[in-house]
Amino acid sequence: MIDEKGEQVGIISSEKALAMASERGLDLVQITDKVRPPICKILDYGKHLYQLKKKERKSKTKKTGDIKGIRLSFGISEHDLETRTRQTKSFFDKGYRVRIEMRLYGRQKGLTDFARKKIRRFVEKLEEEVPIKIESELKREARGLTMIVSKKF
Repeated sequence: MIDEKGEQVGIISSEKALAMASERGLDLVQITDKVRPPICKILDYGKHLYQLKKKERKSKTKKTGDIKGIRLSFGISEHDLETRTRQTKSFFDKGYRVRIEMRLYGRQKGLTDFARKKIRRFVEKLEEEVPIKIESELKREARGLTMIVSKKF
């Protein structure tokens, strides 16, 4: 058994533990039953539930699974790359992953090396601002090139 201060009391009977808890005006809560004897703790159960719910709410607010998209054009300028970098950084700060895509039209499809260099340049600029993790490498799709990146934690 563990008391309300976090100190180990030792192995005692359940009746004695319940008496100690009621004497202090707190509850006896079983922490785990996987070991013999089970581990119990004296604490305020209402406060414990509140802390658990608070922790759960905090973990829900982080959106690590959602994806936002940034679309780069084939002839994008340096200034526009910087603007897209700032926008991507703000998505990372909100907890999103980002899909970087570049649509290729007509003759642009024949110049995929140039397009790949533009995307790599964008990723380099992004890495200067924020440490990133590449989740999905740059790949060719039917309409262009895509890549998924996230913020490194």
